[in-house]
Amino acid sequence: MNYFKKLFGTKEKPPVYVVSGLPRSGTSMMMKMLEAGGLSLLIDEIREADGDNPKGYFEFERVKQLDKGDTAWVAEAVGKVVKVISALLKYLPSDYQYKVVFVRRNMDEILASQRKMLVNRGEDSDKMDDDQMAGLFEKHLAATEKWLQAQDNFQVLYVHYSDILTDPMTQAQRINTFLGGQFDALAMAGQVDPELYRNRNEG
Repeated sequence: MNYFKKLFGTKEKPPVYVVSGLPRSGTSMMMKMLEAGGLSLLIDEIREADGDNPKGYFEFERVKQLDKGDTAWVAEAVGKVVKVISALLKYLPSDYQYKVVFVRRNMDEILASQRKMLVNRGEDSDKMDDDQMAGLFEKHLAATEKWLQAQDNFQVLYVHYSDILTDPMTQAQRINTFLGGQFDALAMAGQVDPELYRNRNEG
């Protein structure tokens, strides 16, 4: 089969580009970077920008139904980038190729950001036990990384939120190389706004 592909120049369909990570880890910023770099986004703008994400959430609502079997939309995502939180990655259909930019962030910053979001929504932030949540998140991340390593149809680049904000050009070049090198790393880096680095870990 590979011989005939080479002989006739049959092209593989492009991958689905995915931005992933825990909630409040910087995935919306990454989506904006990739859009500036030249990727088309699969978004629906149902969730509007607010004080927690003033530049927008860049979400596609049907992603949230992956665990309920709604996967038909993935065909629309081929060659585009879509945001999928880490807990839903395992529900993506196996008959596609994926390139995942996985954003990591210091756990105390994630928890502080989530707590602030609860306050902004008028919800009780004291219901969230930081130590318990941190333990659950760390366990989830370890299991997700192990699962991703075992998937032949997933390629993953891990990037750190603080690294992006302190050296956006270096990280944009890493991302561009991972995605195939055909995108605009300078434009990606130009989207990084250090003013949005709230809930910074000063320790």
